[in-house]
Amino acid sequence: MAKGKGVLASIGRQGSFKPLFSGSRKSQDDDDEESPGLERSPSGHKKWITELSSLANVVVGRCARILLLSTEDLQQHFETEASDSIKHPSRYARNFLEYCCFKALAVSTQLTDHLSDKNFRRLTFDMMLAWEAPAAASKPLLKVDTETSVGPEAFARVAPAIPTIADMITACNLFDVLTASNRGRLPFLIYDKYLGGLEKAIKTMKNQSVSSHLSSLRLDKGEMIIDIDGTVTTQPVLQHLGISAWPGRLTLTDHALYFEALGIVSYDKAKKYDLSADLKQVVKPELTGPWGARLFDKAVLYKSISIPEPVVMEFPELTGHSRRDYWLAIIEEILCVHQFIRKFHLEGVGQAEALSKAVLGILRLRAIREAFHILPPHPERLLTFNFAEKLPGGDLILEALAELLPSVDAESTKNDGGYSSEKIEKNGLYSVSAVATMSNLGFMFTKGSGTTDELGLPVGEVLVGEWTPLERAVMQSRNNFKKLEEAQATIDGVKVDGIDTNAAVMKELLLPVIQFAKWLQFLASWEDPLKSATFCTIFSYTIYRNWLGYALPCFLLFIAVFMLCSRYFNQAKPINEVRVTAPPPQNTVEQLLTLQQAVSQVEELVQAGNIVLLKLRALLLAAFPQVLHLNGQL
Repeated sequence: MAKGKGVLASIGRQGSFKPLFSGSRKSQDDDDEESPGLERSPSGHKKWITELSSLANVVVGRCARILLLSTEDLQQHFETEASDSIKHPSRYARNFLEYCCFKALAVSTQLTDHLSDKNFRRLTFDMMLAWEAPAAASKPLLKVDTETSVGPEAFARVAPAIPTIADMITACNLFDVLTASNRGRLPFLIYDKYLGGLEKAIKTMKNQSVSSHLSSLRLDKGEMIIDIDGTVTTQPVLQHLGISAWPGRLTLTDHALYFEALGIVSYDKAKKYDLSADLKQVVKPELTGPWGARLFDKAVLYKSISIPEPVVMEFPELTGHSRRDYWLAIIEEILCVHQFIRKFHLEGVGQAEALSKAVLGILRLRAIREAFHILPPHPERLLTFNFAEKLPGGDLILEALAELLPSVDAESTKNDGGYSSEKIEKNGLYSVSAVATMSNLGFMFTKGSGTTDELGLPVGEVLVGEWTPLERAVMQSRNNFKKLEEAQATIDGVKVDGIDTNAAVMKELLLPVIQFAKWLQFLASWEDPLKSATFCTIFSYTIYRNWLGYALPCFLLFIAVFMLCSRYFNQAKPINEVRVTAPPPQNTVEQLLTLQQAVSQVEELVQAGNIVLLKLRALLLAAFPQVLHLNGQL
């Protein structure tokens, strides 16, 4: 870390990262000539690293420039620090490329305006391209331009090393959102547009943090404004209390929710709804309407033990409910991160790191919303703690994340608040913490989180050539989540529309039960006296011998044996399909008549049930009732 600070100081004297990131993209030869790590030897040949592809050599050269090293020195450092397994020939190219990229990104992301630098954007994209084809034997990318795209593995591996751009837990979901219309590949134009939206979202949040709005809210020291809504008269926020509604301004911070009702001249005193304390809070979507009617699905309900009745915040809009979905997602994220903090007893830097991760996730969601003018179908999947709470096995992800955060807090007490170079070299940890990223972006921190120098330390979310426990937990949970989605898709695939069609399907599935009932009815009718007499004899003998108590266990045992035999004999055979003859299509009037007929049949069944109950009552009372119609009573 001391070396990293020295690099930053040197760059600060130069005034910008642009000379380090810059490189002509007219051709790769131009890039090679500009990179000091790829200069010509006295014999006139370029000093390529033979194990790397041409693009990987160019990227390594640029990383060397950022670190103020030559390519040979950078490779020598890797040979010294890396273990033998990481330097294995089959993995050497990609691991060395990761080593260079992660070290360079840990330095370059500490500049406040790195996202606005076009060269930085291009460099990070080229890192992903090179990661897909790092070895010299890989298929070369002869043309590196805006038409080239990267895949999900490269994005999920490189992007989380930049906390502003992606998070380890939600990186795959972010990639899916960015590539929704590009067949699973991310082109540079979409990537650049996303970073532009991210830069705009950061500037908007910074402007909100220094606005005069802070004085009216009377925020606690270190409390940071995340988003504000209701400032535009055409898009108000309505607070519902009982049957009354009042427009106002809604503000979300990293600790609470504030609502300021609109007065005659200005806003009234803000009402605070705490999200940080353990008050049994419940936040969920809600229906609203005039005079308490539940008509419009555009509101969020907040309930806790600190308020006498639930509060409903409505976000009116002409079509859809994307405004409500966005606010519901970010409020739940703040609620989830504080639950995470309380569960694992985080304090100081650990608490600030968790809050910073939550805020960065909200910034990424805002960037998607502002850059592409749409809200993803599931916005909560882009928010770290909200998504982890909903994932199967998400508790393992949070546990792995919590193991990293206390280590940050513990290491912050060391000299200069950073990791020792020995520990970095041993573990290959080069990712910058989220709280340091927020500091570099110009945001203030929660009280007790430490100074900027104390927060600029790696947290170990990226490990060269290996998977961290957090990455393993994320991959396992995502695999389980995919299986769950496939199972749900199978269930949704067999659902059909229409009462008549569903009735036909149920009739087909209950066919064995219906046939058994018909068989019993046949025996009871004595149409075949021999079969009926045999059944009565066997059943009577069973009762006489007191074997009736063994009937249910024998029936269950028979089912178990039947299932085992079916599994043994039908292992490689597909299951038989349920074939249902669909009823003829019906218009609206015919469907109403069918429904009326079904209701009449249900009424007849209820009447028959009442008759049976009355007969049983008469038998129990040993009475001979007569039907009397007096005042509607039997």
